[in-house]
Parts: sequence; structure tokens; C-alpha cells
Amino acid sequence: MKVCVLGAGAWGTALAVNASGRQAVTLWARDPAQAQAMAVARENTRYLPGVALPPSITITSGDALAAAGSADLVIVATPMAALREQLGLLAGVSCPVAWLSKGVEPALAGGEGLLAHEIQAQVAPRLAAGVLSGPSFAQEVAQARPTALVAASRDANVRKALVEAFHGPSLRVYANDDIVGVEVGGAVKNVLAIATGLADGLSLGLNARAALITRGLAEMTRFGVALGARAETFMGLSGLGDLVLTATGDLSRNRKVGLLLAQGRTLSQAVDSLGHVAEGVYCARTVVQRARHLGVEMPISAGVVALLDGKVRPADAVAELMAREPGSESA
Repeated sequence: MKVCVLGAGAWGTALAVNASGRQAVTLWARDPAQAQAMAVARENTRYLPGVALPPSITITSGDALAAAGSADLVIVATPMAALREQLGLLAGVSCPVAWLSKGVEPALAGGEGLLAHEIQAQVAPRLAAGVLSGPSFAQEVAQARPTALVAASRDANVRKALVEAFHGPSLRVYANDDIVGVEVGGAVKNVLAIATGLADGLSLGLNARAALITRGLAEMTRFGVALGARAETFMGLSGLGDLVLTATGDLSRNRKVGLLLAQGRTLSQAVDSLGHVAEGVYCARTVVQRARHLGVEMPISAGVVALLDGKVRPADAVAELMAREPGSESA
């Protein structure tokens, strides 16, 4: 199978490396200088240093549509901010297209923030499309450490193509037709990881961490079900699995933001120190706004927004959560 990965960040590069032994992989970089440097060094020193790029990976830049033209499967490996543009560009391709983006697009004028599949429905409605998601750090996938992902699409052929392309000795890929649930899990877990990083940075203890993850899962599920997802999806890899990884793993950028805020760093200082995008910072407000439109209560996510907006101090954000009225666990 010919696989084209559009986006040479850490995750796109890692997936290209992992699949390169089984598939013919082309890795496209937006920046021609980066593509040239990667082709010479056979390493993505900017985003995935220390990981060799196998000779079988073709590295290219320039016309993204031309790069994707002969592929059997196209993977869009960009942040959410660039997804609309890429899907519009690919609207006429005949092969399956899937994205790796996890987040919610900022609300456009007069509208509300959209999940990736909703963006695709607007700009490329005829595209056979889906998402590849789940608990995964790029570095470990590139190193062929055991990982499990979810291929989600309403189109069985897209699910089949993703499984065929990426299922291998170190990477298990499970199919799921609940694309709404898989995308909600991938977006909201980033917001909740900021909250968990904050609690850990304040040394609140393991009890607090467990409470945040569990109650965070509850509000993620409420939000997803209100959007049409199945509740059971959130007990799987793209819900509970990705939440646990991102909230507790030392390689998590969103968790790192919470840790740095707890240390007294400003939001700009925390984000600038990462060198990568922390999607939770950019989608937290949009998630909470959309939840309010749906009448869904998301107190942890709302607390993260207040913290990011500078309306509360780290310790006060936790105190406000603990001061909430008692309620039923099932609510």
C-alpha cells in the first residue's frame, strides 16, 4: 500500500517510521528547508530527534496534492488549526483520507467550534474519511514500542484501509464506527490533562489525580453523548486510554502545561517552553462553550479555562472544584 503522510511533525513522522517497513511511505513537510534537512540527515531533528528515518521513506515538500495523488491512503498529520485547509485541498481525491488531529476548531463568526469530522462535512463532504486516534506518544510509536490505536469512520472501507496500513507487530489498530466519540475523547482528554498536571504540580497527591481523571472521564462522556456518541466508546482506547496516558505520562505536553502553571509560569511561558503544540490550550474554551450550548456541565474543563484566561490562580481553581455542592456520581 502507498501511504502519504501530510505533515512532518512528531506524530506524522513517528507513524511514517512505524509503517515504513510494511508500506511504501511518503512523508510531506510544509517547510521545504525542513524537508531538505530531513532528507540529508535522515532524521527529524526539529520534532523527533534521535529517531532514524529509514531509507524507504520518501521525503518531499511543495505541492501537497501532488504528493498525495498516487497514494492509496492519505494521512493528514497537522494541528487542528491547519486541518480545514488540508481537507479542502484533498476534497477531490479518490482514496481514503484520515487525520491525526485531536482537538476542536475555534468557533467561526456566528457558529460554534467544530470537531474534525464536522469540518470535513463542510469542506469535503464526498471524501471517504476518518480519524486514527488513541493513547500514543510519538516517540514510543517511532521506537516500535507496543501501542494500540483506534481507526474510526462511518465508512467501513476507511476503517479497513487504516487497519491494513498500520496494524503490525508493535501497533494494534482496532476499528470503530463511532467517530464522534473517538474525536471527543481525543479533544477533551487534552483539557483534562492540563487539570491533572496542575494538581500534580501542586503536590495534591494521588487521590486528587485519581479523582480528576475519573470525574473528567464522566464529563467527557456527558459531552460526547450529547453530541451523538456512544457512552461505551469512552471506556475504550480513545476515551479512558488516551485520558490516562495524557494525564499521567511524562511525555504529555498538555500535562506539562499544568505542571508549569502550578510552578508559577505564565501561560505564554509554559507554551513557549514546549516547542510543540499543546492542543488542550487552544480547544479548552471552545469545548466549554459548546458544552454550555448543549446544556452539559463540565466543571473541570471550565476550571481549566478560567485558569488559562488568568481569572483564577492555580490553587483557587482546585479550591473552587472542591467547594462544589455534593451530587450523585451518576450525574
